[in-house]
Amino acid sequence: MLYFLPAHYPLVSGTPTLLAGPPATILLFLTPFLLLPPPLSHSHCGRRKNKKLEVTVMIGRLGDGHHHATTIIKDRFLGFLIWQSFHSTFVYFICKTLLSPLAPSLTLLAAFFAFLFFQLSLLLFCTCLYLVSSPQFIRGVSPLELLVGLVKLIFVYRGQPLPYDFRRRAKVTLSFLLFLASSGVSAFLSVVCLSGSQVFGAIGLRGLVVGLIYGSHFLFSRRWVLEFPIIQRPLFFSYKMGILKAIVKAVKLSSAGYLVTLVLPIFLVNEHKSQRAMGDLIVEQILFYFASGVVFLCWELNCHLLQVFLTKRYLFAPPKGSAAAETNPSDHLLAALEETSPRSLLQHLAYLDLCMVSESNVDTWRRAAFFEETGDTYKKVIAVCLKPLEQLTLDLSEGLRSSPEKSFQLSHQLHSPTESSLREPFYDFQVCAWCARIASSLTVRSHKEDRFGVAQLSGSNAATISTLLACLLAVETLMGKKTNLQSSTQYLTGPANIKWAALSPARRDAITTNGMTANKKDDLHYSKAYSMADILRTSMYQIVSNFHQEMVSSSKAGLLEKDWIIAGKPLYGSHELLVQKLRLFLEFQAN
Repeated sequence: MLYFLPAHYPLVSGTPTLLAGPPATILLFLTPFLLLPPPLSHSHCGRRKNKKLEVTVMIGRLGDGHHHATTIIKDRFLGFLIWQSFHSTFVYFICKTLLSPLAPSLTLLAAFFAFLFFQLSLLLFCTCLYLVSSPQFIRGVSPLELLVGLVKLIFVYRGQPLPYDFRRRAKVTLSFLLFLASSGVSAFLSVVCLSGSQVFGAIGLRGLVVGLIYGSHFLFSRRWVLEFPIIQRPLFFSYKMGILKAIVKAVKLSSAGYLVTLVLPIFLVNEHKSQRAMGDLIVEQILFYFASGVVFLCWELNCHLLQVFLTKRYLFAPPKGSAAAETNPSDHLLAALEETSPRSLLQHLAYLDLCMVSESNVDTWRRAAFFEETGDTYKKVIAVCLKPLEQLTLDLSEGLRSSPEKSFQLSHQLHSPTESSLREPFYDFQVCAWCARIASSLTVRSHKEDRFGVAQLSGSNAATISTLLACLLAVETLMGKKTNLQSSTQYLTGPANIKWAALSPARRDAITTNGMTANKKDDLHYSKAYSMADILRTSMYQIVSNFHQEMVSSSKAGLLEKDWIIAGKPLYGSHELLVQKLRLFLEFQAN
């Protein structure tokens, strides 16, 4: 039996690979999703470098147009299904080999169907896992909110669509319920197929319970939120790094699930329960424990593998040397940033690609295209990077609803249940962190690579610094740091004209308030606020360090405010407060 595997799948390179013999038979029967029609995109391709064909694994390139970008996620999902079938098949046969002395013997046809249903159960779990995965946290709706929404749909909106935010949150809630149900069904089928026990009801019910336990733990711990790695590695090495962690996690969860379901057989009605030997009960417990452990191991490996596939970098650029690369190399990237759905996975991949282009020296030709003579491309890139930071600043300012002078009274509000509006802005933490790094990196690179001076002449440098400073002030206010203007009366002059900061009553209150919230720094959003502040400070110091001489000259000439701060009203704080903060960075005292 022969079977051709398409070349665009990340398993092979070059021409289609011919599989023959038993491996082809196993693949054909055990992974029916391989028979799906191939994706339309040919993004996974090789490129010639130093007269050798360098295989690009999971790093795609846009081909003839932006319409190919819509198939990026589909290609990766299909590749994930293929790869997961390999390790699940390997784990299945290892488990069946080890449990063969204990499990009852099955006919060849029964063994085939058990294997087939095991693969189908994993396919169900992987599909629902893919549907529930998201690059950012999205708060769902409660059952009461869902009921109220249905009533409004019938009596208020009269068939008209509900608000987009409610529909998105309701869709997330429904995907959670679907994932929870699929976890129970998949565990039910997988445990029965692995154990081969004749006590179908007892084993299946316990498998259903452990599946629901796993699904609940997965959802409540927010493991469905994708985490982009700091260092991009090849597919194999990224997958290998998570194997040990997946094994440990599977052992812990299977042990907890086994202990929880240990009392279920007591409540099951079975007329043959008293007639069963003690040895059969012990064998049944051993089979269930190992079967549930194997199921959780396959699930953990699938979770890690999907994370690797979906968070891998994608190159939003035409092939180097093509006509599109010579004329408009940035169009594909800008289209992905501006035209895709906000906060979608495709937009996250576009921001990741832009961040790596801005910070690294791998694709310098792409970064050089930003600084073209008209300056339109650079202004568009900076605009799409500053937009999430501006939105973060506006959301925080609305949540704080206070002037900078009263910032020390607000540090405790981060943990208040009524101040959820202070937590929701940090749901976009990853995008905001990338945008701050991109804006600062491009500003720094413009110091040497901008031949036409478009960054300074277009006002992008002033807009970048003003946005970073305003966002930093809003985040520091949320953290409880005092951000009001400092007057000369706040300093006491001592011997040798040394200035000592006078501790005002407001500052004492700030110290007391900060000390009161010091034991709450373990909160996830509180740590994100600190991380965001560190990223913004680092970005500002990178800009100030590279333009220090120019900024000092402008300060001496009295033009610092005119050259490096926008003329309009800032998003947060005052114009004078931004200038004071910039001077602190110039003196390397902003901490």
